Amino acid sequence: MQGKFIVLEGLEGAGKSSAIKTIESELTAQGVNYIRVREPGGTPLAESLRALVKSVHEENVAPETELLIMYAARAQLVHNVIKPALAKGHWVIADRHDWSSQAYQGGGRGIETEKLAALADIVLKGLTPSLVLYLDIDPAVGLTRAKGRGELDRIELESLSFFQRARERYLSLVDTHDFAVKIDAGQSMEHVHQDVLATIKRFLA
Repeated sequence: MQGKFIVLEGLEGAGKSSAIKTIESELTAQGVNYIRVREPGGTPLAESLRALVKSVHEENVAPETELLIMYAARAQLVHNVIKPALAKGHWVIADRHDWSSQAYQGGGRGIETEKLAALADIVLKGLTPSLVLYLDIDPAVGLTRAKGRGELDRIELESLSFFQRARERYLSLVDTHDFAVKIDAGQSMEHVHQDVLATIKRFLA
């Protein structure tokens, strides 16, 4: 039996990491075999690409360069980890996936949807999530939370307007896909976790 593919999406400071822990606890309680991955990253090569794309460089990083690094890392993860796990019947819980590129490089950087779709077709080969939980937060609030965690990486240092455009793209994606659920991440963490847990329980039912 094919496993299920659950993806957590959201801007910086939305609380994806803690939400994933809530999901893991419920899956463990229900006896579901799962693995957890993150993007970019999840394999040795993809983790190297993650460090490369998040680091501040002396030269300007072209939007297309960033996009191609993201999809190169995703290709490694999908081919070497996600698809094999799903084929074995394991569930996969992902901290970010293809919507992050559509929101950040598409909405934020302004790269055309057609170019994103072409890369996604090459890399994903039809792979789609079973469920996407989008944690929606005001970008200003999320960035304040992110700054509280410590030093920001290259992408987190982008302007507020960049993240506002990314949020708009996320909201558009949620509105046009029936496997997506929007959760208000501006609530207290307790309420966010309650909403995440309720969503997963409905999915498992």
